Amino acid sequence: MANDPTAASVLVPSGATPDGRCINELFGRLAAAGGLYSAGRAVVAVLLAFAATAILILIAGKNPITAYWALLDGAFGSFDHITFALNKSTPYILTAVGVALCFRAQIINIGGEGQIAVGGLATSWVALNYANLPPVSAIALALAAGIAAGALWALIAVAIRLWRGVHEVLSTLLLNFVGVLLVSEALNGSMGEVGAGFPQSPMFDDAVCLPTLFTGSDLHVGLAIALVVAFAAQFLLWRTRFGFRLRLLGGSRAAAAYAGVSLAGGMMGVMMLGGGLAGLAGGIEVLGIHYRLIEGFSQGFGFTAVAVALLAAASPLAVIPAALFFGFLQAGALAMQREVGVPSSLVYVIQGLSIVFVLCAMGLDDRRRWA
Repeated sequence: MANDPTAASVLVPSGATPDGRCINELFGRLAAAGGLYSAGRAVVAVLLAFAATAILILIAGKNPITAYWALLDGAFGSFDHITFALNKSTPYILTAVGVALCFRAQIINIGGEGQIAVGGLATSWVALNYANLPPVSAIALALAAGIAAGALWALIAVAIRLWRGVHEVLSTLLLNFVGVLLVSEALNGSMGEVGAGFPQSPMFDDAVCLPTLFTGSDLHVGLAIALVVAFAAQFLLWRTRFGFRLRLLGGSRAAAAYAGVSLAGGMMGVMMLGGGLAGLAGGIEVLGIHYRLIEGFSQGFGFTAVAVALLAAASPLAVIPAALFFGFLQAGALAMQREVGVPSSLVYVIQGLSIVFVLCAMGLDDRRRWA
């Protein structure tokens, strides 16, 4: 979606890669997409998704205009609704930026869910045990623990890929379940609140909870952190040697090897970066929203972040509007269900169809290119 004028000069068709995997070819083409064309393609995909979903609403006997108006009012109808949507979008931005950077290098990291989970776990452990530190130090240490945990969790998948040859799609996917189960194990053990009816930790001390951006508002500073991260990632991708190496790996593994760019080094760097950002998202979620660690808090975030990165055409800056779209869509879903009777789960249909139409457009572009 974002305008990347240098994309064509750096990224070249990958051709036949050594492993020949179709999924790597798909994300290679995704990484090469950029500019206003990608933005227009995403907008058209979203409009088509809303049009297709309107047909489903009509079949259910409801008025699509009324349903979409309720959705819009639920997302933007009050400052509290907007605050909820912005907080909802924050972990999507952070995790999707990491996923987008991985996609740029033709590395498929779909382990955001597990990385968020272990990031939240590490952040919570620090918050519960070091609340006596000065507030700024305690928050910084807790978030740093979350970043480190997420990065190390992603490093496990890299090690499995490099040493055992297991593709990162499989390893990151399976590690999601392990990460979620680690949180469950901790909450049913020493970190759990005694006597609670649900697996959760005790409440954090106020000193380690994220401050809000405005007095009397629930909008926490995590949103500002996420925006800074997205701009920094855009700079990293297009203005640094590390970003050039990622784009070169994504464009052609053969050209990257000829230029002396290490696949192992690039994979390790970008996966740890993506895992660290997901871990940061988990830390912000527990410190800024729940004020405690809760079982299942990360479920849904990681896979939604993959969809956000796809809709953003793997551009870090374009992740911002894509994540906001998903966040506001989910914020208005409950209002649509309450006022019109349309199930809130319908927003997932809209999200899924948006990605389907984007991928269809990519496929058509590819057919025209080789025709």
